[in-house]
Amino acid sequence: MSWISALAELQQQGEPCVLVTIIEERGSTPRNAGSKMVVTAERIFETIGGGHLEYKAMELARDMLENRSQDTRLERFSLGASLGQCCGGATVLLFEPMGQPQAQIAVFGAGHVGRALVPLLASLPCRVRWIDSRENEFPAQIPPGVEKVVNDEVVDEVDSMPPGSYYIVMTHNHQLDLELTAAILARNDFAYYGLIGSKSKRAKFEHRLRDRGFAADVVQRMRCPMGLAEVKGKLPVEIAVSIAGEVIATYNATFGEHKRSEQRKKAEPVTRLLPSSRRNQA
Repeated sequence: MSWISALAELQQQGEPCVLVTIIEERGSTPRNAGSKMVVTAERIFETIGGGHLEYKAMELARDMLENRSQDTRLERFSLGASLGQCCGGATVLLFEPMGQPQAQIAVFGAGHVGRALVPLLASLPCRVRWIDSRENEFPAQIPPGVEKVVNDEVVDEVDSMPPGSYYIVMTHNHQLDLELTAAILARNDFAYYGLIGSKSKRAKFEHRLRDRGFAADVVQRMRCPMGLAEVKGKLPVEIAVSIAGEVIATYNATFGEHKRSEQRKKAEPVTRLLPSSRRNQA
């Protein structure tokens, strides 16, 4: 598959990747400037020449994916000295993150509010897993980029989400809501947890969670009622808009803090390949 076809397919699937491009070459190199490679967490498409250079590029790209980096990056490689390749030249690679979701969201419940909410979340830069034990509750058409999960053991799906995920619980069963809440709070590594319900439901859950040994500061992280208080209404779409607004506000704040943290890190200097005259001037 060509790199451009791979990008289109990955975008449709909602799978993040890094586009690696040779933007400058000096001396003998395995591929010319303009050559591209697409790297995902498990696959590669096209090649920038193979060998140790390609291995290092894949390693760096996958590190960017793991850290959800949104920034482009330039790296210079000397093929002889540092990589042990016989070409002996040098090259500069551009790394461009593509389709990196800012939030990974698990939505538990395919009822009326879930069916109104999931299409809204699917239109955002998020990866959504929509989970329910009832196959017939899902609509015939699932929004693009949304993974439908039918599992009788719904609570087991909590462990399949990565750290920093967003959880939204709105099932048809209060006891199931409680078990999901306990599993999510036990992880305590989420960016957001929202539980549909009233203030009285929250009070009952807080009491039961305290009986199970959960600390007050952990329980306090639960959003219930969830959604923006400014968005009024009881229609499923109104509730969905309220919840989506709160999720957007949360991930914008979280992503902004992540960006500031990245900027505070000591950046490695990037050496551009300059003509010899300009290198001497530098």
